[in-house]
Amino acid sequence: MNIVIAAGGTGGHLYPAVALAREFLRQEPRTTILFVGTVRGIEAKVLAHEGFELAIIAARPVMGLGVSGAVRALLSLPLALWQSVKLLRKGRPGLVIGVGGYTSPPVLVAAFLLGIRRVILEPNAYPGMANKVLGPLAHRVFLAFESAAGFFKSSKARVVGTPIRRAFLDQMRAADSGGERRQTLLIFGGSQGARAINTAIVEALPHLASLRAELAVIHQTGEADLGRVETAYQTAGFRAQVVPFLFDMPRVLRSADLVVSRSGAMTVAELAICGKGAILIPLPQAIYNHQVLNARVMESAGAAVVLSQAELTGRRLAQTIEGLLRDPNRLRVMGERSRALGRADSAEAIVQECLALVRDVKHST
Repeated sequence: MNIVIAAGGTGGHLYPAVALAREFLRQEPRTTILFVGTVRGIEAKVLAHEGFELAIIAARPVMGLGVSGAVRALLSLPLALWQSVKLLRKGRPGLVIGVGGYTSPPVLVAAFLLGIRRVILEPNAYPGMANKVLGPLAHRVFLAFESAAGFFKSSKARVVGTPIRRAFLDQMRAADSGGERRQTLLIFGGSQGARAINTAIVEALPHLASLRAELAVIHQTGEADLGRVETAYQTAGFRAQVVPFLFDMPRVLRSADLVVSRSGAMTVAELAICGKGAILIPLPQAIYNHQVLNARVMESAGAAVVLSQAELTGRRLAQTIEGLLRDPNRLRVMGERSRALGRADSAEAIVQECLALVRDVKHST
């Protein structure tokens, strides 16, 4: 079977799609998968690393770029739709999957016009505009959070959690090496880094001096801030691995005792499946405030501390980090409550239902 997955832009859209792709190949090894994305996101870099083929279309983001950006995006839609129809006619997929964002609409509409089975994955607590608009065109809508169910027809909606790459599950089953080690603080701001978090950490380092000898730091900064942050750790005398991007997040997240991060849907899902407590700093510019809503789910469960970026200072972040690292019992409880939110079988459940959906078409023709 051929499958086309429209996903990209950010890791929050792309990595759930990669998890689904891996699960399709595990259950049906003869499946061929084509990703559809744009030149604007991280998909070219990530999919080359993951070994998946990527086709490029001319889609642009509509939301969050002002009137002129929205006009340019709308003007690009006819070309993106034509490119999508051409791709689907050539590949003749049995299923098209949209994971939200600006790549999904032209591909899902093209699939609708060509009579191809269509499903949507919505990983956020509050669904994005693309998925809300495309919901009536989809045969199934797979949701990560119960709070999103009211936006879609109940007969189509399935609350299944967020698909997680099996590498996370394998890492969680691996035995700890044992022995004494430094506590590990993992810091990342999403797939492209977060300047506000990077700056707060740089300002926090002088206030964390008492932890210098017992703390190891792994910090994903994004490309732009790499040198600045690396220099700050060296100056402050901290043992830190500073990188622009983390490809092996399963291994790195497993090693962490505490995480400081944004609260995108994929991040929250990975924290939960790994059972990690976190300090979450939601992206304030996130459309529909979905990162705040995602973070509040974790906070309400007792799995995270949420800090507003508007009130974020180096001193406050340092106090929160030190307070948690010096309270191992609280960290343990946060980890347990985080793990209780995770669902390990999400990708498997989605793939099984997708395969059944495609088989139903074959049997009815």
